[in-house]
Amino acid sequence: MAFAQKTWRKWLTLESGLLLFALVYPLVPLIDIAADAVDLPIHLDQRLVTIFIYGLLVVALNVQVGYAGLLQLGVAAFFGIGAMTTGVVTVDKYPFHFGFWGALLAAPLVAALAGLFIGAPTLRLRGDYLAIVTLGFGEVLRTVLVNLENITDGPRGLNPVAEAWVPSFVRQYAGAGDDSEATLLVMYYVSLLILVSAVVVLHVLERTRIGRAFVAMREDELAASCMGLDPGRIKLAAFAGGAALAGLAGALYATNLTTTADPANYDFNNAIMALCCLILGGLGSLRGALLGAALLIGFDNVLSPLLDKGIQALAGDAQHPLARYSAWRWFVFGAALIAMMRLRPEGLFPAKRVAAELHDPPPGTADIADPRQST
Repeated sequence: MAFAQKTWRKWLTLESGLLLFALVYPLVPLIDIAADAVDLPIHLDQRLVTIFIYGLLVVALNVQVGYAGLLQLGVAAFFGIGAMTTGVVTVDKYPFHFGFWGALLAAPLVAALAGLFIGAPTLRLRGDYLAIVTLGFGEVLRTVLVNLENITDGPRGLNPVAEAWVPSFVRQYAGAGDDSEATLLVMYYVSLLILVSAVVVLHVLERTRIGRAFVAMREDELAASCMGLDPGRIKLAAFAGGAALAGLAGALYATNLTTTADPANYDFNNAIMALCCLILGGLGSLRGALLGAALLIGFDNVLSPLLDKGIQALAGDAQHPLARYSAWRWFVFGAALIAMMRLRPEGLFPAKRVAAELHDPPPGTADIADPRQST
């Protein structure tokens, strides 16, 4: 009991402050005194919603890679499945017309079923072999979606995807006739609420029987099996659960853009982006997953226009192909990833167990730590 209270007290410090800031940020213009006293550019942007959505995607990958130790590179495929499901159940082309809330239920369900379908025959593989198979699944799915233009509308994507339901008081706050601002405000809070809910549920799950089973499977599958755990079921549960969260992130992504976009967008690069966020923040750590997503996705979406201007000013030629941040984007991410793996391989906020595994024990404790060395 004391341990649980201490754990929650740690979470209710920095996290509670950041959550409070995120909740209040869109409402600052309501306070005339604050708006007059501080000249801040208080406005919403789709890029802020994108940070929340990718935060959910990184949390989904953390369930599979960080918790259960399943090295899989197909998370972008489940992201795309969620987005495409949202398009199919909401656009006029198909007869379903589920609406926004129905899509948020259908997308994770379809993604979880896809995770079960793919995971059942492949999770017997481990390590690099599982990574290769899931990478192949992602590329095959992307190619199929691109070529099935009669179903996905090809590069145009399915559109218009149903927008979020906007209450009347939100329209009044956003301004009469400004439906785009009202919709964006709803998407901001819905995405934030879903992300926070997922984090809270997973934080509780860590201390349940199934959460401990995930960790046991990651640490030593043979030992976990000897203790009576079913490796197949546990790995499949983690894989399908992560797929469901990734599908939910895809649903939010499509709703935020009001289109499923080009299926080619759900490619290997998205999986690498999510994995970079997770490695930067720390494997097996919810705090690390959120921090990594905020830093990398925020850098990529918010600071990239400023970097474009700076690079163009230094180059003196705005038309040069290398005078854009996009030309250096993956180089920057690769360099950051290499630096992290060299300097702090456990990430910025890793799980304690993961951090301990990546560092040598203190001098004089190596023989004590492993009693098998005495035989």
